[in-house]
Amino acid sequence: MLSRRPAPSILFTAVAATALLLPLAVDGLPGDRDDAPGIEAPKLAEQPLAGLGGGETIREIHQDTPFSLVALTSDDLSGTSARVRAKKADGSWGPWYEAEALDGVGEESAGVRGTEPVFVGRTTTVQIAVTRPLDAPPSAVPQGKPHADLGYLPATVEQPFAQNINAVLISPPQAPVDLAPLPSAVTAPGVPPNVISRGQWGADESMRCGAPRYDSRVRAGVVHHTAGSNDYAPQDSAGIVRSIYAYHTRTLGWCDVAYNAMVDKYGQVFEGRAGGVDRPVEGSHTGGFNVDTWGVAMMGNFEKVPPTPIQLRTTGRLLGWKLGLDHVDPRGSVVLTSAGGSFTHFPRGAAPRLPAIFTHRDVGNTECPGNAAYAAMNQLRDIAARFNRPPGPEDLAESLRGGAIFARWDQMGGMAGPLGAPTTPEAAGAGDARYVRFQRGAVYWSPSTGANPVAGAIYDAWGALGFERGALGLPTSAEIPEPQWIVQNFQHGTLNFDREKGSITRVIDGVPLELPPPSADHPPVQLERFTAPRAIDP
Repeated sequence: MLSRRPAPSILFTAVAATALLLPLAVDGLPGDRDDAPGIEAPKLAEQPLAGLGGGETIREIHQDTPFSLVALTSDDLSGTSARVRAKKADGSWGPWYEAEALDGVGEESAGVRGTEPVFVGRTTTVQIAVTRPLDAPPSAVPQGKPHADLGYLPATVEQPFAQNINAVLISPPQAPVDLAPLPSAVTAPGVPPNVISRGQWGADESMRCGAPRYDSRVRAGVVHHTAGSNDYAPQDSAGIVRSIYAYHTRTLGWCDVAYNAMVDKYGQVFEGRAGGVDRPVEGSHTGGFNVDTWGVAMMGNFEKVPPTPIQLRTTGRLLGWKLGLDHVDPRGSVVLTSAGGSFTHFPRGAAPRLPAIFTHRDVGNTECPGNAAYAAMNQLRDIAARFNRPPGPEDLAESLRGGAIFARWDQMGGMAGPLGAPTTPEAAGAGDARYVRFQRGAVYWSPSTGANPVAGAIYDAWGALGFERGALGLPTSAEIPEPQWIVQNFQHGTLNFDREKGSITRVIDGVPLELPPPSADHPPVQLERFTAPRAIDP
């Protein structure tokens, strides 16, 4: 379990979206397990991009050993941008991905600069489009021999002539880390997200240098993104994290991974910089403002596409827990003193007032974490601030965002619509059905029927017949108003409400049957509502 510095009891709200759910329990935290045995280290190789002049130049890079991530390094990336695309197995080319410079991240004294590593999927060939200032001299070919131990030429080797620009090809291990099982959709209040420890994701501790540096406390959280591609599978994430760690230490020459934690689009949380996620470890994620802050990088590019609902929610809950250890209000503000340097636009000694959860772009010379993520920051702060509360209507509604049930409910007017506020998280029904109960009804969904609301007397009658487990099956339409009747279609028949008599008639195979009114003393019970909601594949 997490060890905690003296702090009030931390409550935690965890509710589920219509998305793949991954580890959110508290077992398997740093210190609980030994380093994962037998985990293969990423392989890094560099190829020089020689003769790059001004403007855009496209180079094709091939390597017999398959690789999945690509980065660029140089002694100076000022005015340089790059895009990467990979050749697929059928010979076609995938989409272009921006290789975003690591501006304001890492150790400013390091001689080599780099881009974020871009995940392109398993390939042996990529094209790299490099754009440089029009008057830039041609890039040089690195001199020297490959390092015997590393198997590639380190980017930090001194060069006596023109600028070096290198492509770094990273091959993560294919075997996924054996992580915790999928959680249920709802966890108990007060439970922080599970953190996959360095030992679990396979950190080679011999690659980092020196002991962790600790601040007196954490006063603010900083949100980043890793840029690159959003097109990765859950089993790719641990290998991407291992690759980022190897790239930061072996290629860029930093002492450890820059971020304190990383969160993938499936809600998996990975411990970043060594020293303990429940301690105030000082990272190197936000140049000028690393002291007394804790940096979380959401894995992916969020310039145009927002973080996934579970990614945003998990990041918010993680920061809500972390800031709660030091009694920091996630909706509050803090005055931080800038350490200055080229990574920030605040000079040394400046003391800006910043939100208790701010982004890299608020203080750094960067667009990180992207426009779409930046637009979601107030939502993230609200999630963090609600960490101590049991789930209320807003939390439940937020948990549904991104799914078909949420879309149908929102289309009907959301909180102000006829169904009212949600009263349960999304749960599993019969077969592949999913449902959510609201104040005045429910919405049921399955792949074959879509999302349809049921409410009022028809809902009560359908429930008395066994809900979706009964003879009618799932609803296939909403209510259809007619002059005398209100009709609703189901998989195996209809229910018809007589406006004049207030009675319900069931019709199956053309045979009508007037139903007795449901008992007011014993309303129908949705049996599966008492079973813990299960995680499902997307």
